[in-house]
Amino acid sequence: MKFFKQIILFCFVVTMLLSCSNNDAQFIINKAIEVSGGSFIDSSSINFNFRDKHYIAKRNKGDYLYGRLITNSNDSILDILTNSGFERLINDDFVDIPDSMAVKYSSSVNSVHYFSVLPYGLNDSAVIKKYLGEVVIKNKSYHKIKITFKQQGGGEDFEDEFVYWIDNKSFKVDYLAYSYAEDDGVGLRFREAYNERYIKGIRFVDYINFKPLAKNVRLLSLDSLYIVKGLKELSRINLEQVKVD
Repeated sequence: MKFFKQIILFCFVVTMLLSCSNNDAQFIINKAIEVSGGSFIDSSSINFNFRDKHYIAKRNKGDYLYGRLITNSNDSILDILTNSGFERLINDDFVDIPDSMAVKYSSSVNSVHYFSVLPYGLNDSAVIKKYLGEVVIKNKSYHKIKITFKQQGGGEDFEDEFVYWIDNKSFKVDYLAYSYAEDDGVGLRFREAYNERYIKGIRFVDYINFKPLAKNVRLLSLDSLYIVKGLKELSRINLEQVKVD
């Protein structure tokens, strides 16, 4: 009987620790969204340019319209993603898109808008948060939080995994990393935020995009590799001409 009581007590303690960890992660994400202007993002119109394309996002307390405008010498292509689905206009005329391509275009449009206002969106119902403890990067202490997604509502790339490093004083996201499926395995990226600016209460940053130099690297170890210069810069992810209404 005593043995069974010890097992029950042990299970109770483990459950409580896991619960506290999840509560910590939720509190930290809430604070990170708050200091980044989440309440302003809830009802906003945001325009920006990214890699020769123009993007617009209109949000109104759960309703959204994400747009991407591509122009060249011959055509104007406008992709629109809303709560109702995806549509494409070429030279102001709606065109039929096969379902497989609509999924691909939707994911592409959503991804840019998703990254543009992080950590906004991390309280979506499909998001699973796990607190991993505190780490030190460049003499600053960060909360390390892992993000995964439920299949239901998690989108086409629900198996992707993210890690966020959130300053334990300012609650700003200074670093993030993610894993994603590639044809020959799993790809890894680590991003360092820079060029912080607030526009009408909303925090925007650009990113230095890194990949690991070594193979067979784990997502959770990318911060350690960053510290010892085990990452290679791939690109800069810059939002240009950002406007907020």
